[in-house]
Amino acid sequence: MKLKLTLASMLLLALFTTGCTAQSEMAPVDLLNDEFPESKQEIMETIGTIAQSLKDGDLDKLISLHAYSPKFTEFNKGEPRVGSAGNETYEREVFGALTEVVKFDSNDLQIAVYGDVANVTFHSDFHLKFGEDLVVVNDQISLLFLKTADGWKIVAEHHSPLKKEES
Repeated sequence: MKLKLTLASMLLLALFTTGCTAQSEMAPVDLLNDEFPESKQEIMETIGTIAQSLKDGDLDKLISLHAYSPKFTEFNKGEPRVGSAGNETYEREVFGALTEVVKFDSNDLQIAVYGDVANVTFHSDFHLKFGEDLVVVNDQISLLFLKTADGWKIVAEHHSPLKKEES
């Protein structure tokens, strides 16, 4: 009995030591400097889905790319902050009236991934038609994404006018 107990103890010690050694040899995650290329690709695909949902007029798909909760926040062109309900109402009203996406470019795009959180910043060059009216949107945009069980979702938005270059 004592031999079995000794062997079991030695086996557990060996497993524990091996596990600790393997764990300590893994490179630590550097949330500030690591690039997370797989996550960046997933976010690019999500941005593509956003654009496609606008082109298709699929507002439910667009809304599904947000993670609405009491923590959701949006700033838009100097207006007071809105939460989930205000954002959904605004997006359904505005994009529900959209008749054509003429151009949907995201210039100076930067995706900064911090594990399960990512900040996406860019200068929009959107040319959108509402009936016969063409609206050009040149904004500085920040989208904060959170990785969820259902993929990357927007949890915060900030839109402000991009300063126009003087001629």
